Amino acid sequence: MSVRVSLVAAARGSALLAERFDDDRPLDEAGWHAVRFAAPALMSLGDAELRYCSPTPRSRATGRALGFHPLVQPALRDCDMGRWRGCTLADVTAREPAAVDAWLADPRAAPHGGEPLLAFITRIGGWLDTRPACDGAIVAVAEPAVVRAALVYALKAPPSSYWNVDVGPLSTVTLTGLPRRWSLRLETGVR
Repeated sequence: MSVRVSLVAAARGSALLAERFDDDRPLDEAGWHAVRFAAPALMSLGDAELRYCSPTPRSRATGRALGFHPLVQPALRDCDMGRWRGCTLADVTAREPAAVDAWLADPRAAPHGGEPLLAFITRIGGWLDTRPACDGAIVAVAEPAVVRAALVYALKAPPSSYWNVDVGPLSTVTLTGLPRRWSLRLETGVR
């Protein structure tokens, strides 16, 4: 029996240029507004048999605001960015440009002392592959980075493609399949 997993990117907790690694800030005003606007289109996902979210405040708040009442899944946490946690990419680039270049170029590199990109993608893939088969669907609200990692894993794309996947707040993607055999399902706006 195949599994249907819909991933919803959490609403924003800060302006794009103010985003920080391992950000644990709650939804900002624009994020709350966006959730209220998107809720009618996303609420039906809450009918899923299993509903999860990553442990961040904004993922939990997004899931609750959409009426999902999700269970927190520690495996859906964002990538561990080590000493870069709480910093913006601009901050880190100004202080450690060679380290940032190494991190962007090599998915096994962890110059920040945290989790390498390849390990992050593998962890998220492991979560996907251990979802129970169910007649219904599964929905998970997670950080955009988690959604990107899930897509790279499911499509068996090279880890470097992670940087080419743009996941905006409240974006939704559905994966169907079995462990290690996933397909990307694109939905039409017509139902």
